[in-house]
Amino acid sequence: MKLRITEIFLSIQGESTHAGRPCSFVRLTGCPMRCVWCDSEYTFTGGEKISFGDIFAKLEEFGCELVEVTGGEPLAQTSVFPFITELCNRDYEVLIETGGFVSTEKVDKRAKIILDVKCPASGEAERNHWENLERLNSENDEVKFVIADMEDWEFAKNVIKKYDLENCAKEILISPVFDSPHLKEIAEAVSRCSLRVRLNMQLHKYIWGPDVHGV
Repeated sequence: MKLRITEIFLSIQGESTHAGRPCSFVRLTGCPMRCVWCDSEYTFTGGEKISFGDIFAKLEEFGCELVEVTGGEPLAQTSVFPFITELCNRDYEVLIETGGFVSTEKVDKRAKIILDVKCPASGEAERNHWENLERLNSENDEVKFVIADMEDWEFAKNVIKKYDLENCAKEILISPVFDSPHLKEIAEAVSRCSLRVRLNMQLHKYIWGPDVHGV
């Protein structure tokens, strides 16, 4: 079996509760969404079909126990589901970074999902697959809201309360758009909200810059 891959690389995890950990990344090609602030448009087309065996060989070279499957939208390729299962079978700690449009129902329960709920400023909020929030594993899965402005923040708070995410998710990540002019305002709102949330900065962008790939 094969997956269409944009890049495979070793770096550190830049986001979530795993931020700062060494991590191997398998970045798949293609995405059905077009968020206005997307930072991985280079994954929309191209890529190379690579066999599972060659992907695993590369991961073995890296020798890193933490692997993130990302994109684009990784769950848009049907072959990714047996690939995730095989990663788990090989005793990798597996993170799935998904944009929330595709159902997570077929994802191996041993993997840890980081579910990106689209807010209004993304232009894609109406396409959220809300049933994904009902499948969250409170011991493993995290929910991320990319926040561009205070309207997004109010939207996120409403979703957190409506779906009881404080009890259903391991962590709730509030992720300001990189270089947002509202960063201080968002941080202050988080500090005052009395919700079980975490301000989530994109560590990799502050180290290597917003336009560098494969690091």
